[in-house]
Amino acid sequence: MKALILAAGTASRLRPLTNDTPKCLLQVGQRSLLQRSMDALLQNGIRQFVIVTGYLHEKIEQFVSQQYGDSIEVTFIHNDIYASTNNIYSLWLARPAVEGTDFLLLDSDLLYDAQIITRVLADDEPNVLTLICHPLGEEEMKVVTVSSRDHTKGENAGTILDISKTCRPDEAAGESLGIEKMSPTYSRALFEELDRMMNREHLENKFYELAFVRLIQQGHTFSVLDVSDLFSCELDTVEDFENAKLKIPASLY
Repeated sequence: MKALILAAGTASRLRPLTNDTPKCLLQVGQRSLLQRSMDALLQNGIRQFVIVTGYLHEKIEQFVSQQYGDSIEVTFIHNDIYASTNNIYSLWLARPAVEGTDFLLLDSDLLYDAQIITRVLADDEPNVLTLICHPLGEEEMKVVTVSSRDHTKGENAGTILDISKTCRPDEAAGESLGIEKMSPTYSRALFEELDRMMNREHLENKFYELAFVRLIQQGHTFSVLDVSDLFSCELDTVEDFENAKLKIPASLY
């Protein structure tokens, strides 16, 4: 199992915190976001990392080298047009390193309990998308399922119908946390779709969840894993960081 971490963005909404520091190296408590995520993965037995960098990439590479040395196997992939592309393009660049393998896909700007990784890996389903339930607005990456839209129960209640920021909040089951487990079969289908989206349609500035939606239409989907009972948060603004320092459990500090 590999871990693919996307860490290319400029995080302009976090300026001035990110003027000289990539977002993933910002600290909450005693560790940076990237260190917390990598430590959580290491704690769960993952030693192979693929990190897609862009903005201030040298600082990320230097940090990982100094912090982990030879204790891990890491491949860095540089998105040299990070300023004009979105995370879908960074994901596509990782194709040579992860296509046809089992891997975890993680956004680099997450603050979360390591037990979330434990649960994802323990889940018997080959393809898993983590979900957190809370009041939703326009900004969240919302996940619509059969049960959340139609309020029905049954065999297909958790089937994903849509994943996007434009979904109606009242139809969504919750927010996608930004941690997914993918099987070799799913990853092959994913990169085939990404290849079409990048090379034929030139959709480099979209969110990667658009590829997930297209794959649903082709019969490839995720099992939803609700991890709302475990601590997690995404950090998009300076205010988010200040709040995180107050909300993070003492056990994770």
